[in-house]
Amino acid sequence: MPSLTILNREITLCTACPRLVSYRESIARTKRRQFLEETYWGRPVPGFGDPQAQLYVLGLAPAAHGGNRTGRVFTGDRSGDWLYEALHRFGFASQAASTHREDGMQLTGCYIGATVRCAPPDNKPLPDEFARCQGYLMEEIRLLTNTRVVIALGKIAFDRYLKACQAAGFTKPSPAPKFSHDVEYALPWGITLIGSYHPSQQNTFTGKLTRPMFHAVFARARGELEKPSAPPRTPLTSSSGRPNRPKTS
Repeated sequence: MPSLTILNREITLCTACPRLVSYRESIARTKRRQFLEETYWGRPVPGFGDPQAQLYVLGLAPAAHGGNRTGRVFTGDRSGDWLYEALHRFGFASQAASTHREDGMQLTGCYIGATVRCAPPDNKPLPDEFARCQGYLMEEIRLLTNTRVVIALGKIAFDRYLKACQAAGFTKPSPAPKFSHDVEYALPWGITLIGSYHPSQQNTFTGKLTRPMFHAVFARARGELEKPSAPPRTPLTSSSGRPNRPKTS
């Protein structure tokens, strides 16, 4: 889909957030010991997957030594190990592990994005950084016209997805959806939104998120997609017709 290709090219060239530019480039220069021989991507990380996807998976931001190193979202880190294993188990991914951009990974019926496209210090984007990146999120959602199910990995992704849709003019759901693990909401614009704890090491190492818990989310998504198709969802647009993109320097 050319429009999605154009969007991803724009994302990789973005320099709108000075703090994030400085951090991602610094990490790419200093590297981590086990990756010293690798050339880090060190740029904003675009979305990845099937442009005709019915499942949209939304994360927080690239990991400093994951996506910021490999150039592909959720690739080359432990969170990605969990995500791609689950996607493979439920028929969305061609293989169970993703280590680099040229590893042959293909997604079928699934697309992966992030609320912020640059690796942030301490994995904590600032409010103005979320705001600058929101236009990219809105445009990605708009272009993925076949989406029926969204899995938000973590409360921040859950809330940012809803915020982006409301900024586009959709009626705010009432009562407002509240994040928890394996929760499901039928949104007024024809999307099923499912929440999941993020497969971060903080969650997986402590047992807050187990593989059976994580698999249950994707089993729920697969079950939703096997139901008869609903009418096409309302296109996502801003009041001006297109989401605003960040202004880059």
